This record gives sequence, C-alpha cells and structure tokens, in this order.
Amino acid sequence: MIDRLTHTVGANTTPTVWALLLPEAGFRSQVLGLAEAIGGNLVEKNIDLKKPWSLFPASLCPFPLLGQDPALDRLEPPWPNLVVACGRRSIPLALGIKKASGGKTMAVYVQYPIGAVRFFDLVVSMRHDGLAGPNVLVVDTAIHRITREKLAAARLEWQARFADLPRPLISVILGGRNRSFRFTPAIADTLINQLQALIATEGAGLLITPSRRTEPEIAARFKTFADTNPSSVRFWNGEGDNPYFGMLALSDALIVTEDSVSMVSEALAAGKPVATVPLAGTAKRHQAFITHLIEKGAVTRFDGTLPVKSGTVLPDDIAQAAQTIRALLAERSGA
Repeated sequence: MIDRLTHTVGANTTPTVWALLLPEAGFRSQVLGLAEAIGGNLVEKNIDLKKPWSLFPASLCPFPLLGQDPALDRLEPPWPNLVVACGRRSIPLALGIKKASGGKTMAVYVQYPIGAVRFFDLVVSMRHDGLAGPNVLVVDTAIHRITREKLAAARLEWQARFADLPRPLISVILGGRNRSFRFTPAIADTLINQLQALIATEGAGLLITPSRRTEPEIAARFKTFADTNPSSVRFWNGEGDNPYFGMLALSDALIVTEDSVSMVSEALAAGKPVATVPLAGTAKRHQAFITHLIEKGAVTRFDGTLPVKSGTVLPDDIAQAAQTIRALLAERSGA
C-alpha cells in the first residue's frame, strides 16, 4: 500500500492530464475532482466504448482504442503524461492509452478496477473496497469536486438569497432509489416529522434539495412540507439556479440520505456537522462506508435533533491523492 505521507512533489512537474469522462455523472465528478487537484494541463475527454467492446470484461477487452465511440472525443497522439479514469468502460481505454504510449503515459483509476488493479500505476480506492497493494492508495471518502475556493464563491453568490431564512440553517440533501436502496413514503414521512420537530425546538431554517434519483412521489412530499412552512423551509424544484454549492457553503449543518457515497462525502467536505438518514435496503460495502464514518465520529445518524459537529477531522484525501500522483510523475521525469 502506498504511504501517503512520504512523497514530495517535483516543483517543475507540469503534466498534461487527460480526464477520461464517461456519461455517468458520478464517474465524471470523481475523475474531474482528482484531475483538477493534480493541476497541470487538463484536457477533458468525453469517452465511451461501443459494442461489442463494451461487453468484454474490462481487463480482457481486445484493441480497446478501436472500440471508441466515434461520436465522442478522439484518443490519439500526442499522448498525455497521465490519464485519470473511473467506471468500468473507461478501464480498457485508459490501459489502451498507456500501452499505445509505450508505457510513458501513467494510468490512474478511481474506485475499484476489478480484475485490472495490477495494470494501473495507481488505484485510489475507498476503504470499504478492501484493496491493498503497492499501487493502492486507500481513502475514507469518495473523490469529488468540492473545494474551499468553490465554497467561498458559492457563499458570496447565495448568502443574500438565503438571508431571510431562520438560523440555524440546515440543508437536507435527498437521494433516491438505486440498485440497493429505496426511499419509501414511510421513510419520507418520518424524516419530515423529524424536520418539523427541528423547526419547533430549534427555530431552524431548512433548505431541501432532491437529486436526480429522488422519485416524484417522494419529492412531492417534501415540497408540500415546504409549502406549509413558507417562512422556515425552502425546496428546490429543479428550476432556476442549482443551490447545491450554496447549501454546502452556508448551512450550519447538513442532513444527507445514506444511499450515495458521493453525497455523504461532499457533505463532509463542507466542514459542517453531518447527520445521515438510512433508506430501505442494504449493501455490504456501502454499509461498511457508513459504519466506518460513524465509528470515527465523522457523521451521526439523524434523530430529529440538531446535528452536532464532531471533533474528528478526516484527512484531505483528494489533496493526498493528488500529491502522490504528482510525486510519481516527478519520479518518472527525473525531477
């Protein structure tokens, strides 16, 4: 396993970095979050594999560069110093670029490249993946694009728009159905009752946003709740500017459903108290992620009371990963 504390950064390293971007928003966010943190000349490459290449196991895909979707960005020389990838269909393309460059391009993967760990120069994997090895960097939370600079800009943009809401200001970030979890009406009603109690006991203001996965029936319940508490609650219905960054920047605490590792990780990056809400269903690795954060004191489970800030400070995983990559690049260049 890579020792994240022993690397130094070559001061003159200015790599060309290709961010390999599949269509899925979750993959794109993690690739861009890491690529932006690395710095250098960032080139966004919108990519995907066409059939039959997309049907092969990622580590056994033959001649992957021939399988590029021709409607998307071309992957051709001059090759970059580094490619960053996330998502199964990006694995053959990242490794194809490394091979085509004669091994000069360094390949980094975010998450768990099943069957292909040994082929990457670095794998940035979450603790619940259970990976270990000389080319593996283990992190506590998902890679994301939340930075201090973006939060500071959002604070300036949104503070006047939120000024009429009571304090403490609590943001509620709602997920929804996926392969493992369901946001049932019963869970929604319980959460709404707890939020109503928070208004009554703390005089809190609430900002509520659904995600793409929040089902209309669930979103409608929270909109009705907001409509019946107009002086205390605001619900974003998807119209107009997205307040998400403003919510992270200006809230005194955050309440997040547990179905999304990325949403919980982004909430923690805001540096505010975070409480989570379990949905119906289970997933072993996902539960390990939440349990680890609870045991470390980084999050609590929402119980209807005001989330309290923990004394736990998680390491800056993105900065550590970027530092490790810059050091590996510097070693290659002899810096």
